[in-house]
Amino acid sequence: MNMDEASEEVAVELAAQGVIGKRVDQMESGFIMALDYMIQLAEKDQDDKRKTLLEVIKETVLSHLTKKCPPHVQVIGLLCRTPKKESRQELLRRVAGGGGVFKSENGTKVHIPGANLNDIANQADDLLETMETRPVVPDRKLLARLVLIREEARNMMGGGILDERNDRGLNTLPEAEVNFLTKLVALKPGNTVQKMIKNVMQGKDEGADNSDSAEGHYTGGRVSSGIAGRKSVTGRKPLPVRPGMFLETVSKVLGGIYAGNDSGITAQHLEWVHQKTLQILQEIAF
Repeated sequence: MNMDEASEEVAVELAAQGVIGKRVDQMESGFIMALDYMIQLAEKDQDDKRKTLLEVIKETVLSHLTKKCPPHVQVIGLLCRTPKKESRQELLRRVAGGGGVFKSENGTKVHIPGANLNDIANQADDLLETMETRPVVPDRKLLARLVLIREEARNMMGGGILDERNDRGLNTLPEAEVNFLTKLVALKPGNTVQKMIKNVMQGKDEGADNSDSAEGHYTGGRVSSGIAGRKSVTGRKPLPVRPGMFLETVSKVLGGIYAGNDSGITAQHLEWVHQKTLQILQEIAF
């Protein structure tokens, strides 16, 4: 981007700040969706200038909306705009310590609210559930970011996989994720398994959105009791494998193994799958 383009972007942001700041309370819920649609059209038309300006407006709107949210929601907004894992972890530490005003990497002052790590993890999980139970995932990047935030916040709470605060009511394991995980653990850890995970996290193969969803073939929720190679016991078609639910399933299975003092090769394999999945989601997210 040359200097003129950079100046234009700043000018648009300043103008957007002024207009949006006055009218953010009057915005309809579909405004962000409309912006997303316009950004997609600009991308399809290969109009980089229009796309950039629309993205500036979207970021400004989201920034204003975030400031009106509870502290833990504000933190999620900040984390979604923090690409480096180490920076997110530092931000979470400061949030858990009560927040405050800190200097960012580019030297600007950033106000970080204090918030509860459990609230952050649960809020991210709620947002994930909303996105993942849809027939089509609207934003894979945002989805990946939310998964990372949930997992990193949970990890920082210190209770590990068996921490009861991480038990969010998943009493039965979802069919699609169980089937996919069964396929993975049947293979030796390596490039083949990593490629399978990456494809699914990107919305391909077992993770692909199905066009049948438009005809109402999906359940609109999770179907459990799946066993690899068998049809659904309910006769209903489950949702595809979703990143957040997949990691939740891996954690549940690992928790069961550790609770039974039966750790070994399978546990090591599952931990490898968990780690590689997070690495892949980091690549997708940013």
